[in-house]
Amino acid sequence: MAGGGAAPAPKQDELQPHPVKDQLPNIAYCITSPPPWPEAILLGFQHYLVMLGTTVIIPTALVPQMGGGNDEKVRVIQTLLFVAGLNTLFQSFFGTRLPAVIGGSYTFVAPTISIILANRYSDVPDPHEKFLKIMRGVQGALIVASTLQIVIGFSGLWRNVTRFLSPLSAVPLISLVGFGLYELGFPGVAKCVEIGLPEIIALVIFSQYIPHAIHAKSPVFDRFAVIFSIAIVWVYAHLLTVGGAYKHSPPKTQIHCRTDRAGLVSAAPWIRVPYPFQWGAPSFDAGEAFAMMMAAFVGLVESTGAFIVVSRYASATPLPPSILSRGIGWQGIGILLDGLFGTLSGSTVSVENAGLLALTRVGSRRVVQISAGFMIFFSVLGKFGAVFASIPAPIFAALYCLFFAYVGSGGLSFLQFCNLNSFRTKFILGFSVFLGLSVPQYFNEYTAVAGYGPVHTGARWFNDMINVPFSSEPFVAGVVAFFLDCTLHRRDSATRKDRGYHWWDKFRSFKTDTRSEEFYSLPFNLNKFFPSV
Repeated sequence: MAGGGAAPAPKQDELQPHPVKDQLPNIAYCITSPPPWPEAILLGFQHYLVMLGTTVIIPTALVPQMGGGNDEKVRVIQTLLFVAGLNTLFQSFFGTRLPAVIGGSYTFVAPTISIILANRYSDVPDPHEKFLKIMRGVQGALIVASTLQIVIGFSGLWRNVTRFLSPLSAVPLISLVGFGLYELGFPGVAKCVEIGLPEIIALVIFSQYIPHAIHAKSPVFDRFAVIFSIAIVWVYAHLLTVGGAYKHSPPKTQIHCRTDRAGLVSAAPWIRVPYPFQWGAPSFDAGEAFAMMMAAFVGLVESTGAFIVVSRYASATPLPPSILSRGIGWQGIGILLDGLFGTLSGSTVSVENAGLLALTRVGSRRVVQISAGFMIFFSVLGKFGAVFASIPAPIFAALYCLFFAYVGSGGLSFLQFCNLNSFRTKFILGFSVFLGLSVPQYFNEYTAVAGYGPVHTGARWFNDMINVPFSSEPFVAGVVAFFLDCTLHRRDSATRKDRGYHWWDKFRSFKTDTRSEEFYSLPFNLNKFFPSV
């Protein structure tokens, strides 16, 4: 180089990679640090709005197939919302104690549809009577299925399994808990793109651009971006409705776009408290119970990934296996409550609410407990709850595009603990993620074309036991990654470090790290009755 000497040596800081963090920094409020009450109440209401999507979509899809009308649909939505509030409170007080919302799950839809299509209900002439009989059958299957998670969780069996979980095998599981729900994102937005796309744009602008443009001291716009964007787009959608924009549109377009076609407000009672066995005594069928138990096991695996990412976004320490097992046990009690009350769906961790933790950077336990209070309150006051439940589904689908992405990227963040220069790491990651996407795609495509899954025998319950798990992206990816990580080159001395196992060593026991006791200890001095060891 003409006229120049040797280039200056780079500074030492420039050569250092980003340091590994066992707790996520830049979180405004972690589990044990609640925000001020007014802010906490608004954040809790925001969590309530986000979980409404799944709460409304599942009964809307299933109740008409059962012979029910708007009255039955409203009662199921109220019940699902009420039990979700109870389950969220139980999980936050006695389960993992994480700020995780426990709500209805799509995992249980397939075995529920099999019960709906059972031959013994085809001869019932009265639609309402048919609805009640099917509901009782679903209740019985859920009650039996709940025992699986209760036993696996409280017996400590899941604790013994998750002790072998490393950051490497957690990455595919957690990532596809979020990314695997892509079918609920933009495809749902496209059902009414004129309101779904503005919701995505408004949410991104409020949460990502405005806070940096105005340099506000108080994080109002990014923290309450969901409320701002939903309010604006909902009003816009209502103006389109009353202005006659959909007057001559096809019926499907009107259902997804109009704000007055849900039929929930007129059918909802003013005050109604859901109660156990409100649909009658549950009925039991062995085959249907086995199919629902497999769905419960798939939900168990998916919730494991969701619990881990919730702990990350709440800036907590990695979950000790005993705490995770305790949370699964309480989730099983949640499914038992689903069966007793008749919610038409089992419960898992709400993935969209886990993503909301990342958007708001508020992982406070109190906020989620307040949101549970909103769930119970609006489920009892039916008319008021029905107003919010009537928000068009494409608006919720737009929220999913952001929240599911946050959960998926939360899974990718655990790669910081792994050696990405190892070919073993590359193989396990690539192979498990690819199969996690490819295998369910085959099962779903086959079902869409043939009307039934690849496993098609005379026993519908057996078909569901095979088709349901292989249709779940996080289940396939998580099982493949866990098996390969525990068996491949296990005796190699470098393997333990490559898979990041040593980073989680001090969190394998509940009492090894004082922060774990702070985050996960039970309230009211209950630890002596339910020791977490």
